[in-house]
This record gives sequence, structure tokens and C-alpha cells, in this order.
Amino acid sequence: MDWQKYFISFVITAAIFGTALYISNYLNEKRAADIRSIEENISIDILSLETQFDLLEQVSCDAIRENSVLTRQLSELANKLDFAESQLGTDNAEVVRLKRSYTLLLTKDFLLMKQVAEKCDIEPIFMFYFYSNEGDCVDCIRQGHVLTKLQQDYPRLRIYAFDYNLNLSTLGTLRSIYEIENTLPALVINDEVHYGFKTVEEIEDIVPEIIALREATTTATSTDELATSTATNTDEVEN
Repeated sequence: MDWQKYFISFVITAAIFGTALYISNYLNEKRAADIRSIEENISIDILSLETQFDLLEQVSCDAIRENSVLTRQLSELANKLDFAESQLGTDNAEVVRLKRSYTLLLTKDFLLMKQVAEKCDIEPIFMFYFYSNEGDCVDCIRQGHVLTKLQQDYPRLRIYAFDYNLNLSTLGTLRSIYEIENTLPALVINDEVHYGFKTVEEIEDIVPEIIALREATTTATSTDELATSTATNTDEVEN
């Protein structure tokens, strides 16, 4: 009887352990599959954007001027990278590789838009934002929220966010050009460096030219709405 009890206890324990091990392996495999899917999607997005950069260099000023689609896609890619970081961690080798590629895309977008500015006679406003996610920048998250608000208010404002601690020679060159110190958050506006947290109002005071961007966006939107309304009314009259 004692032998039977021990055997039954062993079988129950083994069944519980086996079930727990199976569930754990299943969840780990599912998580790994989800992560691989995220990585593949981000890699495809990066390749797509690189191709678009090459295409945009060949088109006319009307097609390339302050291309809002490309800006939106870069923003969407940034959101995917944030999610990958939350799933894998900021020190994950794959996340770091993807962030390096994304940083190169941002730099390429900046250089492309500078060419556009010269070619098409426009004056875009560029802003560099240097941050750290290593826990040594207490105001970086708040500053990120402020810049998100600015981007929403001024769609034509081009804000480039860079991880100060990312090991990338291109980023090191940017830090050297503007002599960025490890006092974060740091903003580069009109080639001038500003350290510490800045509110929306403070940034608007630093670069009042962005007010014109909002007025231009509002005017363009009103013009488009008027054109759409006129076309609709014309169609109704013709019908």
C-alpha cells in the first residue's frame, strides 16, 4: 500500500511538473514567435523607408516638399521600436541593431530634407532631441511628451530623436558637430544647444518661427477644404 501511494504521488507530481513545463515552453515559444514577427516587420519597414529615400531624391519639388507621409511612417516605426524595447529590453542585441538602423534613417531624412530645402527654396525647421533611456535622465520622458505635442501642433516641424548612448559612429559625429554634452535632455534648435527640460511655450519662445508653420498648415488645410467643397458643389450642380 505504501508503494502504491508513493507511485501515485510520483505520477501526480510528474503530471503537474510536465504540464507546467509544457505551458511554460508554449508561452516562451509564442513570445519568441511574436518577437520575431515584430523584428521582421520592423526590418521590412526599414528597408521600405530606405527605398523611399532613394525614390524621393529623384522626384520633383511638388512631390517631395515637406513629405508628411514619410514623417508619419518614421513616427510609426519609432512606435514599433518602443514596443520591441518594452518586450525585449533596451539592451537586447536585436533591439540595438534595429535602433541603429532607425537612427541612420533619421539622419538620412535630415540630409534629404536639407537638400530639398536648397533645391525647392523652402525653410524647414529642424530640431534634434538627445535622450537617454538608461535611467540617468529623469526629464527625458516628460520632454518626449512635450515634443510629441509639438509635432502634433506643427506637422511640418521635423523633430529627430536620438539615443545619446547608442554606439553608432554617425551619432558620434552628430554629437561632435554640435558638441553635445551628457547633460540630458538636450535640444538642438537652429544649430544652438539647449539643455534641460523645456515646455512647449519655452520652445516656442526659443524658435518663434514655428508659429508660421502652424499658420501655413492651417491655411493649406483651409484651402484644401475649400477646394473640396467647391468641387463637391460643382458636381452637385452638374448633376
